[in-house]
Amino acid sequence: MMTIEEIRQKAARWLLPSWDPTQLRVHTDTTDYFGVEYGDVVILNGNPYLVRQNAKEGRFGVDDEVKFWVKRAIDLQTGDAKIIKLVFYERFFSHIGGIEFECFRSPRKEARILKLVVGHDHFMQGFSVEDEKGNVVRVLDVIQGGPLSKYIESLDMDHATYFKERFPEIFDRFLACVKAIEFLHEHGEKHGDIRRDHIFVDREDNRYRWIDFDFNYRHRENIYGYDLFGLGNILIFLVGKGDVLLFDLKNQESPHLDELEDEDLNIVFHNRVANLKKIFPYIPESLNRVMMHFSRGANWYYEHTAQLRHDLESVRHELGA
Repeated sequence: MMTIEEIRQKAARWLLPSWDPTQLRVHTDTTDYFGVEYGDVVILNGNPYLVRQNAKEGRFGVDDEVKFWVKRAIDLQTGDAKIIKLVFYERFFSHIGGIEFECFRSPRKEARILKLVVGHDHFMQGFSVEDEKGNVVRVLDVIQGGPLSKYIESLDMDHATYFKERFPEIFDRFLACVKAIEFLHEHGEKHGDIRRDHIFVDREDNRYRWIDFDFNYRHRENIYGYDLFGLGNILIFLVGKGDVLLFDLKNQESPHLDELEDEDLNIVFHNRVANLKKIFPYIPESLNRVMMHFSRGANWYYEHTAQLRHDLESVRHELGA
C-alpha cells in the first residue's frame, strides 16, 4: 500500500499546478458521496484512486446533469482511467401497458452482474469492492466511445439511404446486444435500465456494449418484461433513425399522419410512432411485426428474450445483415 507521501507525488501528475498537496483528503468511507471531490483520493482494498470529476448524464438531450455518486478517477497504481460508482439509492414506479414496475437502484445487483460478465464482449467491464463501511463500490473500465443514440443522430443522410446502407450492420450489432441480455436472463439477472444511451459504441472494435446495470425492479407478472420493453424501444429508435414523433409529422405536414391510429403508437411513449412501415413503406413486414409487439395495439407481448431474438434473426436475411 502506498504511503501518503507517495500518493501525493503520484496525484500531483494529474492535477492543476495550483493544487496544494498538503490539502490532500483521503477517503476510506464513501458513504457521503457529495463529500468526495476533485483532488480527493479514495482508498479501496488498499488501492488509491484519484478523483478528477463527477460524471454527467446525457439522456434526452440533457448533457450536463451531474451524477454526484459517479466519479471519473485515475488508478494511481497503474495510471489507468476508471469510473467509480459510489452507493446511491433511489426508487420510483413505472407503468407500461397497464403493468406496474417498482424500480430501485441496487449496487449489489450491479456487482453480481460485473462478476458474471467478466470477459463478455458486449458488457462494460469492472469489479466491485467494499469500502471500510461496507458500501459496495464499483470500479469500471472506461469505454472509449459514446452512446449509440448519439451515433445514430450524427448520421447525416436521409432515411432511405440509412436503411439500405447503414441499418443492416447496426441491426446485426444490436442483435448481439439482445443476445447479451438473453445471457443475463438465462442466469436469472436483469439489466434493469435498458435505454438507447446505455449502449456504448466502443471505438476500439466498434462493438456495442451495455453499461449501467444497477437498476433493479420488482414485478408482479413477467420477470423480464421491463427489459424487453426497453429493447423494443431501442429497436424502434434504430429502425426510425431516431424517434418518429407525432409533433414532427404535424410540423412537416406529413401525408402519413392521417393514416396513423392510436394502435400505431409506442406503448410506453405515446407521442412516438411504432408502426414505422406506415411512414417508411420499404421496411420489411417481418421487422414491422416485431416492432408492433411494442405498440399500443399489441395483442400480446414478448415474455422471453429468446422469443424476440428468434424473430429478429428471422428478419436478418431480408435486410442483408
